[in-house]
Amino acid sequence: MEDTRPVRHVRALFISDVHLGMQTIQVEELLKFLALHDADTIYIVGDLIDGWRLQKEWNWPPEYDALANLLFAKARAGARLVYLPGNHDEFLRDYLGTYFGGVEIVDRMVHITADGKRYLVIHGDQFDVVVANAKWLAHIGDWAYNFALTVNVPVNWIRRRLGLSYWSLSAWAKRKVKNAVSVMGRFEQALSLEARNTEVDGVICGHIHHATMHHKFGIHYINSGDWVESCTAIVEEHDGAFELIRWKDMSAPPRKRRGLGRLRATQ
Repeated sequence: MEDTRPVRHVRALFISDVHLGMQTIQVEELLKFLALHDADTIYIVGDLIDGWRLQKEWNWPPEYDALANLLFAKARAGARLVYLPGNHDEFLRDYLGTYFGGVEIVDRMVHITADGKRYLVIHGDQFDVVVANAKWLAHIGDWAYNFALTVNVPVNWIRRRLGLSYWSLSAWAKRKVKNAVSVMGRFEQALSLEARNTEVDGVICGHIHHATMHHKFGIHYINSGDWVESCTAIVEEHDGAFELIRWKDMSAPPRKRRGLGRLRATQ
Protein backbone atom coordinates (compact mmCIF):
# COMPACT_ATOMS: atom_id res chain seq x y z
CA MET A 1 0.00 0.00 0.00
CA GLU A 2 1.33 3.44 -0.93
CA ASP A 3 2.25 5.67 2.00
CA THR A 4 0.12 8.81 1.83
CA ARG A 5 1.82 10.70 4.64
CA PRO A 6 3.12 14.15 3.64
CA VAL A 7 6.80 14.59 2.85
CA ARG A 8 8.68 16.13 5.76
CA HIS A 9 11.34 18.74 4.99
CA VAL A 10 14.21 19.14 7.42
CA ARG A 11 17.34 21.25 7.41
CA ALA A 12 19.81 18.33 7.54
CA LEU A 13 19.57 14.55 7.45
CA PHE A 14 22.22 12.09 8.66
CA ILE A 15 22.23 8.38 7.75
CA SER A 16 25.00 5.82 8.12
CA ASP A 17 25.84 2.13 7.97
CA VAL A 18 23.48 0.93 5.24
CA HIS A 19 26.01 -1.73 4.15
CA LEU A 20 24.93 -2.32 0.57
CA GLY A 21 26.20 -5.80 -0.26
CA MET A 22 25.11 -7.55 2.91
CA GLN A 23 22.25 -10.01 2.53
CA THR A 24 20.15 -8.93 5.51
CA ILE A 25 19.76 -5.16 5.38
CA GLN A 26 16.80 -2.77 5.30
CA VAL A 27 17.15 -1.03 1.93
CA GLU A 28 13.42 -1.11 1.21
CA GLU A 29 12.74 0.59 4.54
CA LEU A 30 15.37 3.22 3.76
CA LEU A 31 13.71 3.87 0.40
CA LYS A 32 10.39 4.42 2.16
CA PHE A 33 12.05 6.73 4.69
CA LEU A 34 13.80 8.84 2.06
CA ALA A 35 10.61 9.10 0.01
CA LEU A 36 9.01 10.87 2.99
CA HIS A 37 12.01 13.01 4.02
CA ASP A 38 13.68 15.83 2.11
CA ALA A 39 16.57 17.90 3.43
CA ASP A 40 18.68 20.88 2.44
CA THR A 41 21.76 18.78 3.22
CA ILE A 42 22.03 14.98 3.34
CA TYR A 43 25.05 13.49 5.09
CA ILE A 44 25.96 9.87 4.36
CA VAL A 45 28.09 9.16 7.41
CA GLY A 46 30.00 6.15 6.14
CA ASP A 47 29.52 2.50 5.21
CA LEU A 48 26.78 3.08 2.67
CA ILE A 49 28.55 0.40 0.62
CA ASP A 50 30.01 -2.73 2.22
CA GLY A 51 33.17 -3.26 0.19
CA TRP A 52 34.30 -6.07 2.50
CA ARG A 53 31.20 -8.09 1.68
CA LEU A 54 31.15 -7.27 -2.04
CA GLN A 55 34.75 -8.44 -2.40
CA LYS A 56 33.73 -11.86 -1.10
CA GLU A 57 30.40 -12.17 -2.90
CA TRP A 58 28.86 -9.76 -5.40
CA ASN A 59 25.31 -8.91 -4.39
CA TRP A 60 23.67 -5.89 -6.03
CA PRO A 61 19.88 -6.24 -6.35
CA PRO A 62 17.64 -3.65 -8.08
CA GLU A 63 16.83 -1.99 -4.73
CA TYR A 64 20.42 -0.76 -4.52
CA ASP A 65 20.12 1.01 -7.87
CA ALA A 66 16.80 2.47 -6.72
CA LEU A 67 18.52 3.91 -3.64
CA ALA A 68 21.36 5.42 -5.67
CA ASN A 69 18.88 6.90 -8.15
CA LEU A 70 16.80 8.40 -5.33
CA LEU A 71 19.82 10.03 -3.72
CA PHE A 72 21.04 11.45 -7.04
CA ALA A 73 17.49 12.70 -7.75
CA LYS A 74 17.52 14.59 -4.45
CA ALA A 75 20.87 16.12 -5.41
CA ARG A 76 19.48 17.20 -8.79
CA ALA A 77 16.50 18.73 -6.98
CA GLY A 78 18.86 20.94 -4.98
CA ALA A 79 19.90 18.95 -1.92
CA ARG A 80 23.56 19.05 -0.94
CA LEU A 81 24.92 15.49 -0.62
CA VAL A 82 28.01 14.89 1.51
CA TYR A 83 29.58 11.42 1.66
CA LEU A 84 32.00 10.63 4.50
CA PRO A 85 33.50 7.16 3.84
CA GLY A 86 33.79 4.58 6.60
CA ASN A 87 35.92 1.48 7.04
CA HIS A 88 33.69 -0.72 4.87
CA ASP A 89 33.74 1.75 1.96
CA GLU A 90 37.26 3.02 2.64
CA PHE A 91 38.13 2.67 -1.07
CA LEU A 92 36.31 5.99 -1.49
CA ARG A 93 38.94 7.66 0.67
CA ASP A 94 41.12 7.65 -2.43
CA TYR A 95 38.73 10.30 -3.77
CA LEU A 96 38.56 12.67 -0.80
CA GLY A 97 37.99 16.26 -1.85
CA THR A 98 36.32 15.33 -5.13
CA TYR A 99 32.76 15.51 -6.46
CA PHE A 100 30.93 12.63 -8.09
CA GLY A 101 27.50 13.21 -9.58
CA GLY A 102 27.02 16.20 -7.32
CA VAL A 103 28.17 14.30 -4.21
CA GLU A 104 31.01 15.71 -2.10
CA ILE A 105 33.41 13.09 -0.73
CA VAL A 106 35.20 14.20 2.45
CA ASP A 107 36.81 12.52 5.47
CA ARG A 108 35.26 14.87 8.02
CA MET A 109 33.24 18.05 8.05
CA VAL A 110 31.98 20.65 10.49
CA HIS A 111 28.22 21.10 10.25
CA ILE A 112 26.78 24.41 11.47
CA THR A 113 23.24 24.23 12.80
CA ALA A 114 20.48 26.78 12.29
CA ASP A 115 21.24 28.29 15.70
CA GLY A 116 24.99 28.50 15.10
CA LYS A 117 26.22 25.38 16.88
CA ARG A 118 29.15 23.51 15.31
CA TYR A 119 29.23 19.71 14.98
CA LEU A 120 32.04 17.48 13.79
CA VAL A 121 30.63 14.93 11.30
CA ILE A 122 32.76 11.80 10.86
CA HIS A 123 32.16 8.06 10.45
CA GLY A 124 34.25 7.27 13.52
CA ASP A 125 36.24 4.17 12.57
CA GLN A 126 39.37 6.31 12.83
CA PHE A 127 38.87 6.15 16.61
CA ASP A 128 38.15 2.43 16.78
CA VAL A 129 41.32 0.77 18.11
CA VAL A 130 40.41 -2.62 16.63
CA VAL A 131 39.86 -1.23 13.14
CA ALA A 132 42.92 1.00 13.27
CA ASN A 133 45.42 -1.50 14.71
CA ALA A 134 44.08 -5.01 14.15
CA LYS A 135 42.13 -5.13 10.93
CA TRP A 136 42.14 -8.93 10.91
CA LEU A 137 40.26 -8.85 14.23
CA ALA A 138 37.79 -6.38 12.78
CA HIS A 139 37.09 -8.84 9.96
CA ILE A 140 36.44 -11.58 12.52
CA GLY A 141 34.01 -9.24 14.28
CA ASP A 142 32.34 -8.55 10.94
CA TRP A 143 31.93 -12.31 10.37
CA ALA A 144 30.42 -12.75 13.85
CA TYR A 145 28.01 -9.87 13.23
CA ASN A 146 26.87 -11.38 9.93
CA PHE A 147 26.45 -14.76 11.61
CA ALA A 148 24.22 -13.17 14.26
CA LEU A 149 22.12 -11.54 11.52
CA THR A 150 21.76 -14.91 9.78
CA VAL A 151 20.61 -16.54 13.02
CA ASN A 152 18.07 -13.75 13.47
CA VAL A 153 16.14 -14.86 10.37
CA PRO A 154 14.86 -18.28 11.57
CA VAL A 155 14.54 -17.07 15.17
CA ASN A 156 12.29 -14.19 14.16
CA TRP A 157 10.29 -16.39 11.77
CA ILE A 158 9.38 -18.51 14.79
CA ARG A 159 8.69 -15.42 16.91
CA ARG A 160 6.30 -14.04 14.26
CA ARG A 161 4.49 -17.39 14.27
CA LEU A 162 4.08 -17.05 18.02
CA GLY A 163 2.88 -13.46 17.74
CA LEU A 164 6.05 -12.03 19.28
CA SER A 165 7.94 -8.90 18.25
CA TYR A 166 11.29 -8.73 16.43
CA TRP A 167 14.33 -9.72 18.50
CA SER A 168 17.97 -9.11 17.60
CA LEU A 169 20.76 -11.44 18.74
CA SER A 170 23.44 -8.91 17.81
CA ALA A 171 21.71 -6.08 19.68
CA TRP A 172 21.21 -8.34 22.69
CA ALA A 173 24.90 -9.26 22.69
CA LYS A 174 25.92 -5.61 22.55
CA ARG A 175 23.77 -4.83 25.58
CA LYS A 176 24.69 -7.90 27.64
CA VAL A 177 28.35 -8.55 26.93
CA LYS A 178 30.30 -6.30 29.28
CA ASN A 179 33.26 -5.98 26.93
CA ALA A 180 31.02 -4.80 24.06
CA VAL A 181 29.40 -2.22 26.33
CA SER A 182 32.85 -1.07 27.45
CA VAL A 183 34.09 -0.78 23.85
CA MET A 184 31.07 1.33 22.88
CA GLY A 185 31.65 3.57 25.88
CA ARG A 186 35.30 4.10 24.98
CA PHE A 187 34.34 4.82 21.38
CA GLU A 188 31.83 7.47 22.47
CA GLN A 189 34.35 8.98 24.84
CA ALA A 190 37.05 9.10 22.14
CA LEU A 191 34.73 10.83 19.67
CA SER A 192 33.62 13.29 22.33
CA LEU A 193 37.26 14.08 23.10
CA GLU A 194 37.98 14.62 19.40
CA ALA A 195 35.03 17.00 19.21
CA ARG A 196 36.36 18.93 22.19
CA ASN A 197 39.84 19.09 20.63
CA THR A 198 38.27 20.31 17.37
CA GLU A 199 36.60 23.07 19.43
CA VAL A 200 33.06 22.22 18.33
CA ASP A 201 29.85 21.77 20.28
CA GLY A 202 29.21 18.14 19.37
CA VAL A 203 29.93 15.18 17.13
CA ILE A 204 27.73 13.21 14.73
CA CYS A 205 29.03 9.76 13.78
CA GLY A 206 28.09 6.18 12.93
CA HIS A 207 30.20 3.00 12.81
CA ILE A 208 29.06 1.11 15.94
CA HIS A 209 25.39 0.65 14.88
CA HIS A 210 24.08 2.12 18.11
CA ALA A 211 21.82 5.15 17.65
CA THR A 212 21.84 7.54 20.59
CA MET A 213 22.13 11.16 21.70
CA HIS A 214 23.63 12.22 25.02
CA HIS A 215 25.97 14.58 26.90
CA LYS A 216 27.77 11.99 29.07
CA PHE A 217 31.23 13.35 28.28
CA GLY A 218 30.42 17.06 28.27
CA ILE A 219 29.90 17.11 24.49
CA HIS A 220 26.70 16.54 22.53
CA TYR A 221 27.38 13.05 21.18
CA ILE A 222 25.07 11.85 18.38
CA ASN A 223 25.21 8.49 16.61
CA SER A 224 22.93 7.90 13.62
CA GLY A 225 22.75 4.12 14.08
CA ASP A 226 22.28 1.87 11.06
CA TRP A 227 19.99 0.46 8.35
CA VAL A 228 21.09 -3.14 8.82
CA GLU A 229 18.65 -3.71 11.67
CA SER A 230 17.57 -0.67 13.64
CA CYS A 231 16.57 1.68 10.76
CA THR A 232 17.56 4.93 12.47
CA ALA A 233 18.50 8.40 11.29
CA ILE A 234 19.21 11.85 12.69
CA VAL A 235 17.53 15.01 11.45
CA GLU A 236 18.16 18.64 12.24
CA GLU A 237 15.01 20.68 12.19
CA HIS A 238 14.85 24.24 10.95
CA ASP A 239 15.22 25.63 14.48
CA GLY A 240 18.47 23.74 15.13
CA ALA A 241 16.99 20.94 17.24
CA PHE A 242 18.11 17.37 16.56
CA GLU A 243 15.79 14.37 16.46
CA LEU A 244 16.65 10.69 16.51
CA ILE A 245 14.20 8.90 14.24
CA ARG A 246 13.50 5.22 14.78
CA TRP A 247 11.82 4.47 11.48
CA LYS A 248 10.51 1.03 12.44
CA ASP A 249 8.59 2.63 15.29
CA MET A 250 7.15 5.29 12.99
CA SER A 251 6.11 2.60 10.50
CA ALA A 252 4.46 0.46 13.17
CA PRO A 253 0.76 0.73 14.06
CA PRO A 254 0.12 3.66 16.47
CA ARG A 255 -0.38 1.43 19.53
CA LYS A 256 3.10 -0.09 19.01
CA ARG A 257 5.02 3.13 18.48
CA ARG A 258 7.58 4.24 21.03
CA GLY A 259 8.55 7.82 21.78
CA LEU A 260 11.02 9.47 19.44
CA GLY A 261 14.17 11.16 20.68
CA ARG A 262 14.37 14.94 20.29
CA LEU A 263 17.16 17.03 21.73
CA ARG A 264 17.96 20.69 21.15
CA ALA A 265 21.62 21.45 20.47
CA THR A 266 21.72 24.03 23.26
CA GLN A 267 20.98 21.49 25.99
